Amino acid sequence: MCIHGAVLLVWVLLFMAALGAGGVLAWSVGLAYVLYDTVLLVFTFQATWRLTRPATLWLPDSPGGHAEFQRLGVIVAAHNEASVLPVTLAALFAQTEPAAQIVVADDGSTDATATLLQERYGLAVPELGALSSASATHPGLHWLRLPHGGKARALNAAIVGMDVELVLTVDADTLLEPAALSALRGAFQADRRLVAATGVLSPVCGPGISGRLLQWFQTYEYIRNFLSRYAWMRADGLLLISGAFAGFQRAALLQVGGFDPDCLVEDYELIHRLRRFGALHGLGWTTEVIGGARGRTEAPSTLLAFVRQRRRWFGGFLQTQYWYRDMVGNARFGAVGTRMLPVKAIDTLQPLYGLAALLILLVNLYLGRLPVIIPVAGVIGAKILIDFAFHCWSVHVYRRWVGDVTSASFAYALLAALAEPFSFQILRHTSAALGWGVFLTGNMRWGRQHRVGLISRD
Repeated sequence: MCIHGAVLLVWVLLFMAALGAGGVLAWSVGLAYVLYDTVLLVFTFQATWRLTRPATLWLPDSPGGHAEFQRLGVIVAAHNEASVLPVTLAALFAQTEPAAQIVVADDGSTDATATLLQERYGLAVPELGALSSASATHPGLHWLRLPHGGKARALNAAIVGMDVELVLTVDADTLLEPAALSALRGAFQADRRLVAATGVLSPVCGPGISGRLLQWFQTYEYIRNFLSRYAWMRADGLLLISGAFAGFQRAALLQVGGFDPDCLVEDYELIHRLRRFGALHGLGWTTEVIGGARGRTEAPSTLLAFVRQRRRWFGGFLQTQYWYRDMVGNARFGAVGTRMLPVKAIDTLQPLYGLAALLILLVNLYLGRLPVIIPVAGVIGAKILIDFAFHCWSVHVYRRWVGDVTSASFAYALLAALAEPFSFQILRHTSAALGWGVFLTGNMRWGRQHRVGLISRD
């Protein structure tokens, strides 16, 4: 709690100092925000430098030797996802190394999911809570029919009922590239210490102006975020494994009790629990992001949908940070405790730093305080140049890492660097700040989501 308290105290002191300071120091909160963000960019740049080397050197180190994982199963948790399930399942059937089992964990759907599974995939209706026999037309496909209890409970029920060594969770609105399962399985076979891994996802939004703009901004955001995950993987501090496409050792999931239904971000919380368990029992468990395992996932296409998603994500992040506050700064948990979680402690207030910096800047603009505005404009201009350089670097190394040359361009990277600080970044911080309300009030419901991106692009 000391680290969290220090972050809050610094924010208060900087905000108060801005009231009486002159020149660029009147924007002290903004200076702290810019400095922190730049340090993280430098960290990611240093860690991703090795991605410019030949592909054979991109593979993670595996001193733990090889492990055999013969059977791999996929869980598709679905609640009223009949519109996108055929697209998702088609991508799974088209894998170069198909899964031994694919379980559609039907979480009390009230749409046409049951009809779809019966008529299109030849599945017999199982008893409630039971796993169906395999499909006659699609070998390995099963239907797990459950009462509505949420995604975490649906995943847990499927995990218990499967007979595989590796379990992959794939959201019903996520399409995997043909080699995705093969790449993820290869990572687990290369290192027996690997307990959880994620692939690399790119966002897909619906048609229309808002959808196209949000996809543009989120594309660069996803690129930066996955490169950041790679950097933290190199530091053995990776905690964010996307539940939209994640792989786990099934035995490890059973050891720690599976996904927690009481957490809004059950995938993020689970990794904390796995890393804690591994550290306390001396298992040396690691987590990785695998560049060769690629997919596309539905992303918000409207401002309201985006705000709701990020508000709940940040609320769940705060919830998890609070639950595992004893790990923050604790050397017993290695780099997760001494490096990653202290950074996450700062991230709890990062949106408040960003919004406070914006507020102070707007006030000074309104008052016409040129001695403040001119040096602050210089700092903002320098930061935009740094962001543009990092955008270009991100696009370059991302293309080499995942072999994708279509997701982003250098010209659009320049436009994103210019536009993002005054638009998308403010939207992100505002949504995250609202997440504090989600956390403090305990309003942890997801609500209904509308899938339009993958359907329109299919």
